[in-house]
Amino acid sequence: MPRIFDNIEKDLLPALQETLDVADRSDFCVGYFNLRGWKQLDSYIDKWSGQGNACCRLLVGMQRLPEEELRDYLSLVHSDQGIDNQTALRLKKKLAEQFRTQLTFGVPTNEDEAGLRRLAAQLKGGKVVVKLFLRHSLHAKLYLIFRSDKINPIVGYLGSSNLTLSGLSHQGELNVDVLDGDATEKLARWFEDRWNDKWCLDISAELIDIIEQSWARDEIIPPYHIYIKIAYHLAQEARHGLSEFRIPAEFGNKLFEFQTAAVKIAAHHLNKRNGVLIGDVVGLGKTLMATALAKIFQDDHNTETLILCPKNLVKMWQDYVDQFRLIAKVLSVTRAISELPNLRRYRIVLMDESHNLRNRAGKRYRAIQEYIHGNDSKCILLSATPYNKSYLDLSNQLRLFVPEDNDLGIRPERKIKELTEVEFIRKHQCSPRSLAAFEKSEYADDWRELMRLYMVRRTRSFIQDNYAEADPASGRKFLKLEDGSHSYFPNRLPKTVPFEIDTKDPADQYARLYSDEVVSAINGLNLPRYGLGNYIAPTPHEAPTQTEAKQIQDLSRAGKRLMGFCRVNLFKRLESSGLAFQQSIERHILRNFVFLYAIES
Repeated sequence: MPRIFDNIEKDLLPALQETLDVADRSDFCVGYFNLRGWKQLDSYIDKWSGQGNACCRLLVGMQRLPEEELRDYLSLVHSDQGIDNQTALRLKKKLAEQFRTQLTFGVPTNEDEAGLRRLAAQLKGGKVVVKLFLRHSLHAKLYLIFRSDKINPIVGYLGSSNLTLSGLSHQGELNVDVLDGDATEKLARWFEDRWNDKWCLDISAELIDIIEQSWARDEIIPPYHIYIKIAYHLAQEARHGLSEFRIPAEFGNKLFEFQTAAVKIAAHHLNKRNGVLIGDVVGLGKTLMATALAKIFQDDHNTETLILCPKNLVKMWQDYVDQFRLIAKVLSVTRAISELPNLRRYRIVLMDESHNLRNRAGKRYRAIQEYIHGNDSKCILLSATPYNKSYLDLSNQLRLFVPEDNDLGIRPERKIKELTEVEFIRKHQCSPRSLAAFEKSEYADDWRELMRLYMVRRTRSFIQDNYAEADPASGRKFLKLEDGSHSYFPNRLPKTVPFEIDTKDPADQYARLYSDEVVSAINGLNLPRYGLGNYIAPTPHEAPTQTEAKQIQDLSRAGKRLMGFCRVNLFKRLESSGLAFQQSIERHILRNFVFLYAIES
């Protein structure tokens, strides 16, 4: 009776090891081969010479996933065509990549590294030869071990165990040993027929190359090469954008090289994620870049653009629309609440000064968000200061076009590491790959990883280091303008300008400006419009609703800050000039009268 090896009552691995210990060659046929699982057997193979048949011949079948087999079985079209050279090479390359992918799973260990190096050495020495059987799918699991025994020269193990860590010793399997001479001879002929098949291709050299290019290689990789590879992968999206889009002809040479790169990268983000935030610092041409970006989508996808901007920028944006023949409507953001609900669909919404939309509780914010979501519009945000007080400033801008539960493909790893994933989900009740999850993180690393997907931002120093040319005479950095002239970057040199304040001199205007009387006068202002929380009735006739209670709480919390902010602004206006201070006081009084009129009416 054959012995049964199910890896529960009896493991297959010890039986294989005992038999290999007295053998001089072997033939294995498996559906799946785990490179790191080879270390369980390599010491028994290593003593063989690798000359002639004194080796381990390993035949790996072209095993498909169960869903692929089911899809093929249920297909209305069945192909009986044989394999050709082109298909064989394609399958060989595909399966070689699967072996390469194996080495990216899990955490490498010293034991794994040593085992892979021994496997590479055995492949080079001919002690192990690996072939792929490509004629058809092959799921067989057969281990034939040859030894110098006249009575029982071949021992076979036949069943379900693949050449993997779990298949040989962990997960439940069903295998039997085959000792009958006639049966083992037939199994040996079966193996030989497939080993010598035309479509059984040697992959030993590819496996050597895979191991020697992996973390298990003998040669130590220079740290600089690792840095370059990391940078290459981090820049993958930027590289795709640079090659995927072209600048419209209307812009000619108007864009600098750094602006062209920004527009193409932003176009990639906009196309892939429905939104982008162009956050270059002030003075780098965000308006021109956003116009070029909208024009790209107009030319490629026949889109029309709705431009929302502060009232004082409407004329400027209209000039850009006319100059570059952009099909667009320019609308002051102050009119968003009244006009957006009835406005027709624009597939691109461009928002200038988007940092003004940091408060998602405001009516204007909700009106714009509902328009974008209701019309499935792509979103272009412009802001030199997208981040002000907290990281929520960033998420609130992203929420304009990113649903809070949308799968972002990344997680706030630092925050999850602090709590563990299970505790994070239990505590915050949100998907760890959502925008809502990032809002729970206070770590800059998490937010940098998030904004990498949505924001294009460069500083002047970055432009100087990567795009500017140096004047050979003076060494100063410059950019070439459209007409060929040079625009030099200023060399900022901070200088101290000392001045004295004589409190005894009645003509010293600074002494009078900073006098106790002036400071006390400004500090003594009541500023009732900014401190409404001070006028809440202690015992109202009717208890406030939940919404009203929240508004009252916000008033009391914000009142002192707003009053302080107003006093500082008045003092700065006084510092600027007497006329500026008088104008501010007059406007303040006028607004007080408007406020009183609104209350009385």
